[in-house]
Amino acid sequence: MKPEQVLVIATRNKGKTKEITDLLEGRGVVIKNLDDFGPIPEVVEDGATFDENAYKKASFTARILGFPAMADDSGLVVEALGGAPGVLSARYAGENATDEERCKKLLAEMEHHENRRAAFECVISIAVPTGAALTYEGRCEGEITREPKGHGGFGYDPVFYYPPLGKTFAELTREEKNRVSHRGRALNEVAREFDKVMIWIRQNMPIFEKSACVIDDNDD
Repeated sequence: MKPEQVLVIATRNKGKTKEITDLLEGRGVVIKNLDDFGPIPEVVEDGATFDENAYKKASFTARILGFPAMADDSGLVVEALGGAPGVLSARYAGENATDEERCKKLLAEMEHHENRRAAFECVISIAVPTGAALTYEGRCEGEITREPKGHGGFGYDPVFYYPPLGKTFAELTREEKNRVSHRGRALNEVAREFDKVMIWIRQNMPIFEKSACVIDDNDD
């Protein structure tokens, strides 16, 4: 029997790790995250796109640890703001700003805009130590509200209204959000193609040859 393949999720977030573990249960893969290893350097997320940042995290983790790695990058893009906050979504109101402060800044920026169209976007990258990678994307379109609604979720969820369900993301149950969210859609695409992903990983993982240690008995 072949040993199960290790896949490292490039995060220390236990909730994200559990979500992916549950999604890929029974697929012949062992899910680990960064907490299962010793300290490793932080990746600087300075890419211009979600794709670049997701790839940086996945490829760096795979190269450092020697296992295939999965990483995601996501954020909110608002049409009236030219795609902002985009890759700066987490730092939109400053490095140490709270979710409430980020939402307040966004609503202030949107105060005089009638066009409220926005979307959450997510890119997932699965990389091997050699640098090769697969990319999956998810997108969820909605509108920016005039005021926060709901107490669930995190980030911009209270100000992101999803018309098909008539609620903000912060008003959805976890199951509802996972089904329709940008990240949920990208993860479900990974799950649907995971048999192909596993074949790709096996084909692209480097082969480490074992070398014998030879001792010369004639040495003094």
